[in-house]
Amino acid sequence: MDLDIKGLRVLVTAGANGIGLAVARAFVGEGARVHICDVDDAALTALRQSDPALTSSHCDVSDRASVSTLFDDATRALGGLDVLVNNAGVAGPTAKVEDMHPDDWDRCVNICLTGQFNCTRLAVPLLRQSRNASIVNISSAAGRLGFAMRTPYAAAKWGVIGFTKSLSIELGPDNIRVNAILPGLVAGDRQRRVLEAKAQQRGISYAEMEKIAFSYTSIKDYVTPQQLADQILFMCSPRGRTISGQAISICGDTGMLG
Repeated sequence: MDLDIKGLRVLVTAGANGIGLAVARAFVGEGARVHICDVDDAALTALRQSDPALTSSHCDVSDRASVSTLFDDATRALGGLDVLVNNAGVAGPTAKVEDMHPDDWDRCVNICLTGQFNCTRLAVPLLRQSRNASIVNISSAAGRLGFAMRTPYAAAKWGVIGFTKSLSIELGPDNIRVNAILPGLVAGDRQRRVLEAKAQQRGISYAEMEKIAFSYTSIKDYVTPQQLADQILFMCSPRGRTISGQAISICGDTGMLG
């Protein structure tokens, strides 16, 4: 299927690993021009060798000065902007709320939610000049379900849904589409670390924790980063021109988070 996105100018936050890298590579594979940012300098250095088509910046999305520099770099590299993928996030602490350090709460919310605001506020003036403008915010199944012992993460990801829905209304007159993706259990190191932390908290094995997690899904398999990338590419192509304000779950029909 020709998605007709050759030359599309795309910025992906936290694009040096995992979901972000899969999304960046998928766009490049369709002929788009992609700039990424990340806090992992080693990964950024490696990508300059493995993926020379990607341009990149070091950026902490919770730091507004860093985000300002990122947008200077991205607009210089891309010559404008058509798509912002707000992918940056952290898993946050695994703890009961009364045992949680306030700094851990702040860091999680500042990156997962406020970081999306920090990037979006600078992206919107650029997107208004695009003929095919989209914002995709990465939320989570935890953005529609409760998640015990992961309260800052869940609170931030619920916030992403409200941010997305409100922006879709606000930016609709400018023909800027805004959607959220809600991944479930995504294959990769971050999901493994989350399950390890929850297993430790419960005093059970990793295998037992993984079995519990999948007991709440209809499809007993991990979501792949490529599946998420495929959905994002479609939404950001002209074929997705009337898709906006949606919170799209790609989660194997997850009914609960344990």
